[in-house]
Amino acid sequence: MRCPFCAHDDSQVKDSRPTEDSTSIRRRRQCSSCGARFTTFERVQLREVTVIKSGANGQEGRRQPFDRGKLEQSISLACRKRDIAPERIDQLVSGIQRQVETAGEAEIASQRIGEMVMDGLRQIDSVAYIRFASVYRDFSEARDFEEFASTVQEAANERA
Repeated sequence: MRCPFCAHDDSQVKDSRPTEDSTSIRRRRQCSSCGARFTTFERVQLREVTVIKSGANGQEGRRQPFDRGKLEQSISLACRKRDIAPERIDQLVSGIQRQVETAGEAEIASQRIGEMVMDGLRQIDSVAYIRFASVYRDFSEARDFEEFASTVQEAANERA
């Protein structure tokens, strides 16, 4: 593993343990060159999945490998400044990644991933859900927010 401080290629594992949700292994490492310590996480990747982005006019767009980091970043952005534990976000990301990898398909549409995120955020936090929806569904006016927020509120009232 390359050292993030000096870029040396050799490091030694000092400690390994599973994360709280047992979806990955946390490893403490020490660089053999500069002696710096750092943490890495190891996760199981079941298969390579390609994401098909939507192009202009709803046509099929470019293809790119599924990137857990991008998924985590977009969900974290929607949850920013909300009282949501980072472990909860990680569980959502891991759940979506597991669904994508175990679906048995080599390719998945970005819209399908977006819907998975929407479903997950709906259960965690309504504000994060609306934030994500505003970007995902491309809200262009305040009225779009109002209409969507009212449907979220109605659904919350029905559950209560």
